Formats: sequence, structure tokens, C-alpha cells
Amino acid sequence: MSPPYSLQQLAELVGGQVIGDGDLEIRGLNGIEYAQPGEITFALSQKQLPLPEHCRASACIVPAGSQDVNIPALHSDQPAVAAAKIHQALLARPFQATGIHPSAVVGAGCTIPEEISIGPLVCLGEGVTLGARVTIHPGAVIGDGVTIGDDTIIHANVTVAHGCSIGQRVILYHGAVIGSDGFGFATDQFGNHYKKPQVGSVRIDDDVEIGANACVDRAAFGVTWIKSGTRIDNLVMVGHNVEVGENSILVAQVGIAGSTTLGRNVVLGAKTGVAGHLRLDDRVMAAAMSGVHNNQPKGAIVGGAPAFEVKSWGRATAAFSRLPETVKEVRRLRKEVEQLRALIASPEQSEDNR
Repeated sequence: MSPPYSLQQLAELVGGQVIGDGDLEIRGLNGIEYAQPGEITFALSQKQLPLPEHCRASACIVPAGSQDVNIPALHSDQPAVAAAKIHQALLARPFQATGIHPSAVVGAGCTIPEEISIGPLVCLGEGVTLGARVTIHPGAVIGDGVTIGDDTIIHANVTVAHGCSIGQRVILYHGAVIGSDGFGFATDQFGNHYKKPQVGSVRIDDDVEIGANACVDRAAFGVTWIKSGTRIDNLVMVGHNVEVGENSILVAQVGIAGSTTLGRNVVLGAKTGVAGHLRLDDRVMAAAMSGVHNNQPKGAIVGGAPAFEVKSWGRATAAFSRLPETVKEVRRLRKEVEQLRALIASPEQSEDNR
């Protein structure tokens, strides 16, 4: 575990201000309901203050200018960000080089530094290049010619296929598959499918995290590219030749078809599907379960399937929930209209009969 920090040291780490005892020793961070003496907790808004009487935390991260804080406080303009940075610092452990486990298989021509940790039953192909302080957990398979940058962590049962490039400080979680063949076929007039060889690669830049059982397909030609700072959740599917811009977020079960390009800071909610050969510009956001079928301009916020402007989608969704009552009302009004027509027609028929 990391050594304890003083409250003042934590404030300097996140650019915050201490109100109270800056020398207070902090050993951990926890939620309001779970924090113990020696730990710091966090309130993300003034609504969470004052803290409940049963809270046992020694200090609290609060929004700048907060009132009603009855314990030492760290004031921050971004309390959520401050809490995340502090939690990382308190949990940080120095890298421990355990070397190569005897059961690991290492191919010919690999470049492996001394500061390395390779677990049981790991398989490295030929010509693999590993950076310093790389950790590869049990059962991972690294294909021929793969390069992995410094301080990257490969969790258990990850597969990185041949020729892929992984940057520095990347985290690949359990079961992720990087560089499997893209889904490409040609179909003849009889319905037979012929595979299109997928001869490209995958490039993952620095500081990317890819969740458990997520898949990033290799390109048909060229590269599938995940740019720096991107966060990909569990069970996400990224198709061949897709480009994902810096600091984008792809939430669980997102699927992106081939040759689509995402700009910077794009956010796709859970189960969103994106069609192929599209462009989603910077800061586009799609609500959960959206179906994005066309290009989206910078800053667009969409929802629904097919996806359209999110406020209109919200109104349409609200109207949809009222459809059963609306149908009943329309039927009632239609019946009344027919009755009125009959009443109007009756005098005319009487005149005709005369």
C-alpha cells in the first residue's frame, strides 16, 4: 500500500484548499456510509452536506465554498476528479518485477527488459517487444511481432493478436481480444460467402483502458486505431478500420461497424449501435440503446433508433408512452364525428323524401 498522506499533501496533489487540520494523516478513501477514522470521504454537491452524524471519516472532499462541514475539509472545484486522483494515489503500489514464470512460453527474438512481470501460462509469440514495467497476468496470449509500451497491464486471458501495437500505461482487462479478424465477406449470386482477408493491424495509443471481453478487430487494410485516453467498457465491439478519437467513452455493449470514425470526447451510451462508414465529430453523445445511422456534427446529442436530436427524441418517447390512451381518444372522437355526420345528414334526407 501507499504510505499515508497529510490532508495538505492531498490538497496540493489536486489543487485544492484545506479548511481545518492540514497535518491530518489520511490512509484511505471511502464512501460516506463506509469511511472509517483515518479515511477521507467525499461529497459531490452541497446537497450531501452536512454529513450524517454516523459518518466516521476523518476528512471530506467538498465543492469549493461549501458550508456545514463539521470535519476537516478539502475544497475543490472538481470534487469528483479530486476524489479519483486521491484514491489512485492512496492505492498506488510500486511496480514489483517478478520476472518470467517458469510455465510461460517465450518465442524466439523477443525483447524483454529486466523490469518485467510475466505470470503463469503466458504465451509470447516470436519477435514480441515489451517495454519496462509491463505486467502480463496468467493465461494471456501475445502474438508474433506485438509491441507493448512501458507500464502497461495485461490482465488474465487477454489475447493480443499478431502485429498489434499497444502504447504506454494501457490496461487491457480480462478476456479482451485485440486484433482478431475483421468481419469481411463477399457474397456471390448463390448466397455463398467468401472471406476477405484482414491484413491490417490494431494500434492502441497511450493511457487507454479496454474492459473485460471487449473486442477490437484488426483492419482489412491499414489500421484500427484507438487514440489516447479512451475508455472502453466491457463487452464493446469495435469493427475493422474504426478510428476512435482521444478521450472518448464507449459504454457496455456498444457496437461500431467498420470504417467509422469518432472524433475527440465522443460518448456512446450502453448498447448503442453505430453503422459503418460514418463520421461522428468531436463531443458527439448518443443516449443508451441509440441506433446511429448517419453522420453527426460536432457536439450533437442524439437518442433513439434511428437516432435523432435528443430533445425531440425525449418528446417523441413521452408521446409514445401515451399512445394507448391517445388511440382510445381518437376512436371515441371518430365515433362522435360519425354520430354528428348522421345527425347532419338526417334533415337533408327528410327534405329529399318530401
